[in-house]
This record gives sequence, structure tokens and C-alpha cells, in this order.
Amino acid sequence: MPAFDYIALNEVGKKTRGILEADSARSVRSQLRDKLLTPLEVTEAKQQSEQKSSAFSGNNLSGNDLALITRQIATLIQAGMPLETCLQAVAKQSEKQSVKRIVLAVRAKVREGQNFADSLRQYPRAFPTLYCATVSAGEQSGHLDMVLNRLADYTESQQQFRQKVQLALVYPIILLAMSLLIVIGLMIYVVPEIVQVIIDSGQQLPILTEILVNISHFLVNWGWLLLTGLVLLVMLLKTLLRKPTIKLLWHKQLLHLWLVKRYSRASNAARFISTLAILTRSGIPLVEAMPIATSVAPNSYFKAETGNAQSKVQEGISLNRALEETGLFPPMMIQLIASGEQSGDLSDMLQRAAESQENDLQQRVAMLVGLFEPMTLLMMGAVVLTIVLAVLLPILNLNQLVN
Repeated sequence: MPAFDYIALNEVGKKTRGILEADSARSVRSQLRDKLLTPLEVTEAKQQSEQKSSAFSGNNLSGNDLALITRQIATLIQAGMPLETCLQAVAKQSEKQSVKRIVLAVRAKVREGQNFADSLRQYPRAFPTLYCATVSAGEQSGHLDMVLNRLADYTESQQQFRQKVQLALVYPIILLAMSLLIVIGLMIYVVPEIVQVIIDSGQQLPILTEILVNISHFLVNWGWLLLTGLVLLVMLLKTLLRKPTIKLLWHKQLLHLWLVKRYSRASNAARFISTLAILTRSGIPLVEAMPIATSVAPNSYFKAETGNAQSKVQEGISLNRALEETGLFPPMMIQLIASGEQSGDLSDMLQRAAESQENDLQQRVAMLVGLFEPMTLLMMGAVVLTIVLAVLLPILNLNQLVN
């Protein structure tokens, strides 16, 4: 039974929105009239979700929502409830219309006879490739509840890490924004007035003050042009990075620049290995899991190199050797993978390697975020000190002349 979004008028003429399950849009309108509502618009949930997916580039489900419904479905399946009933219960429990719409649309596909994974694949903005592939493996192995629990653990850990970073960055970003606004205000409104008084006194300005005055004049007269240029530059860079060749070269540089290569390599390797671990532990063969794990990595050059490694594995080369030849994976991770291949326990060793790499990455990110705040304070303090010195130097010279 498909789900339909509706917009209707209640008895006092106020618009109400919601979602109902019915055989057809006509049946939905009949149900609304029985509730003393006047239907204005009735749209199938699938169509509505597709429209939103084309309008927005992000997922229809946030990380928190995806982890929550995954955990709920896994718990209900473990309790022995049929999948269709689980989806209906999760949809009823959800307070968000967007979540309810997607879950009921997936349930409708399941009721039509499609398996769970194929139903999820029809909503790629809400359910990533990794998610659908893992669910498919769970269905094939008959351990869907266990696989869903692993997916929930993985999604929750990723979301918690993102939230920690975002919360840690809130204060430094606010501090940086306020500092920039204060400095710009000083340069545009305060400095010109003070310096003009000094110029009117006939005193020659120090070099530092002259530089500050020139910067102030430039911001006042040409600040709009500078802002426009920055916007155009950002748009140009985005346009260039859409070209595969330029994007590949840029991503290659990110993996080799000394300042960012450790973080870039660690983040891509962690994403690749953690995905590979959850797929192999769910029963997906290595040669089938590698393309999915490769697609999850954000760096194009990293994807190309791991794609080459996948071809080598298909030719019979061991996984640890194929990954080592890319030069993009840390030695500790390669050693753990080699140990897993030798012992025949590759999935568990991949999991250990993923956990080790993620912990290392989280420590590095925490360190960078911790350094961001004092560096921002030092930088803004240096800028304000320069402005104060540039203003005070001519005032001190003027006092010496008067004395």
C-alpha cells in the first residue's frame, strides 16, 4: 500500500499537511473528507521524495535520523516482527514528516514484493550505497538484524564524531567572525578619523601608519570590488573542480602536500577500511566489497588508486600488497591486513585496522581543532596590536613635539 503526502484545509480554513497510506490518491481524498478535511493536493510519497532529491544535493535523512531508524528496525526484527510491520511501526513513531514519508515509501515497495535492499536503492539521497549493499548482504545471509545493528553502530559513531568536531569549531568560528568584523570596522570607520586629525596637524606619518591608511582607503573605496572578486574566484574554482581532470590533479595534490597529506590520507584510508570491514563482516566477498568501499572515499585520486588495487586483487595479488603499492595507507594498517590474510581472519583484522585508524584520525582532528582557537586569538591579537601601534605612534610623536 503506497504512502501519499497531502495538503488539506480543516474546518476553520487552516492548511494542514500529513501522510497517509492508501490504495490510491482517490482513497486518500475520501479518508480526508471523512475527517472533515478538504483535500487540496495529494502526491505519492515516492514522487515527492524524488522531487526533493532533485532539488537538493544532500541526503533526505540526516545522520541522526538514519542511525535512529536503523537501530529501531534492527531491534524490532530481533523481536521477531516482520519487516513490513517494523517499517510501519517506525514510521508511526517518527515525528518528522520527511522520515515518515521515506519509511512508508520503502514499506510500500516491500509490500509490492521487492526485497528490502532494492527498496532502499530507489532513494539514494537517503540511503547511501554502503547502506544498501550491507542490507543486501544481511538479507542474503539471513542475519539482517545483526547487520542492521552494525550499520547503526557505524552510522552513530560517524555522526558523533562529526558533532564533536562541529561543536568544537563553533566558538573559534564565532570568535574569528567577530574579530574580522571588528577589524574591518576599525579600518573603515575609526582609523581614517583618527589619522585625519594627525594629518591636519602637519605631522609626517610613520611608515606603519601610512600602510594602515592605504589599506583603510582601499577597503573604503574598493572593498566591494575585493568582495566581488573573492566571490567570482570561489565560483571559478568550483567550476574548474567539476572537470574530472582538474579535480583529479587537485585531489592528488591534497594527498601529497606536506601540510595536509597526513590528515587527507588518514581520513580517506579510515573511510575506505571501515567500509571494507563492515562489508566483509556482513558476508560480502572482498572483490565485491572493494568497489563499494572505493566509492565511499571522498578523494578522486584515492579512488583511482584503490580501483587499481582492486584490479590487482582480482588478478590474485594479496590485499595488503595491492594497498601497499598505492603508497596511501599507513604501515600499521598494512601489517594488520597482512596478518589477517595469513591467519584467515581478514574481516576481524580489517575491523581492528579501521578502529585503529579512526582513533588516530579523531586524535589528529581533536588536536587541530584544539589549536585552531589559540591560533585565532593570536592572529587577531596581532592584527589589533598592529592597528593600535599604527594609531599610537603618530600620537606619541605629536606629544614629543609639543613637549
